Amino acid sequence: MDWGVGKKEKKEIIKNIIRELHAGMSPWQAKEKFEKEVGSITSFEIAQIEQELINEGVSADQIKQFCNVHALLFESILSESFKNPEYPMHPVNLFKQENEHIKKLLEKIKKAAQDKNIELLRELLNELRKIDVHYNVKEQLLFPYLERHGFMGPSKVMWGKDNDIRTMMKEAINMLDKAEFDEYVKEYLNPLIEEVDGMIFKEENILFPSSLEMLSAQEWVDILKETKETGFAFIKLPATLDKLIEEFEANLSQGPRIDGEKIVFETGSMTVNELESILNTLPVDITFVDTNNRVKYFSKSKNRIFLRTKSVIGREVQNCHPPQSVDKVMQIIEWFKKNERDSVDFWINFKGKFIYIRYFALRDKDGKYLGTLEVTQDISQIKELKGEKRLAEQGDRS
Repeated sequence: MDWGVGKKEKKEIIKNIIRELHAGMSPWQAKEKFEKEVGSITSFEIAQIEQELINEGVSADQIKQFCNVHALLFESILSESFKNPEYPMHPVNLFKQENEHIKKLLEKIKKAAQDKNIELLRELLNELRKIDVHYNVKEQLLFPYLERHGFMGPSKVMWGKDNDIRTMMKEAINMLDKAEFDEYVKEYLNPLIEEVDGMIFKEENILFPSSLEMLSAQEWVDILKETKETGFAFIKLPATLDKLIEEFEANLSQGPRIDGEKIVFETGSMTVNELESILNTLPVDITFVDTNNRVKYFSKSKNRIFLRTKSVIGREVQNCHPPQSVDKVMQIIEWFKKNERDSVDFWINFKGKFIYIRYFALRDKDGKYLGTLEVTQDISQIKELKGEKRLAEQGDRS
């Protein structure tokens, strides 16, 4: 982000304030210095500063330890910085709906504590325990996308705070019948409420605005798609979600695309060099025949089973097989084109090896035939496997 003239100086002042907080400056001194020397700043800029501190060597634990102070310090500025995204079903709005439910639950918990209604309090705490799902969805869906943009702060700092709350939640439930009630409220319940409430503030005033600045429309749609599998803790996704996703995607580019040096797929992206290395590293030989029955591609794995030369590219597939097997190969391709089969496999002994050969029909999302993929693998060693060899034993090369 371009801070412009003057803003870079503000950034350094804020970074120094945070460092001085870590060194022991009181929150009140820090707040006074901030208001005097800085004045105003956006939530996204604050998040960027914390990320820069991590990059410069300030430990995530230090920032986590003082992030409540940071939030309090910047509260008056942050409270006006967040704006709702346009779509009601935007993932940020879904997270905010979750937070509204959590806020109401916290109020009920406070009331039950005031009334010393232990059974109701137990019921409400068990309901609040579902906040683990809320945090898990945030950590597993939102954080990975931020990391792709080089924004590691939330993963390192906020995830740690989430885990602190998870621990406090367990303690609050376990100690409900073990501690004197007033002491319990002071030592276990109130700190939990304060931390949960503080996390809502951090999400809505730091995490979500920063995410809205960084992530693309397609990334938000991808996140929304994945919520169908993860669900949420306190809200139900609408029955019309699939239709909404379809409408969102109607305005976005469909299918794989080229983005600079990367090929972007639905489930990730890679460079052409990375893709070629993957295809050549897979422990199988791959040959692709297009819709016109011509060889279009073959992989160059280290130990190919059947010889392939570049001269085969563009050759009709029936000319690439011995006469006695041509009819069978063409029959398989015909099955694939007519959508009568999706795969065919067979196995042979070849030069002392046991070879597994499989043909797959390639189709696009609409079921249109794109070609045939031949995958050949030496499974001699696989056939001999017995028992187990776990990941922990990977150092054993025997």
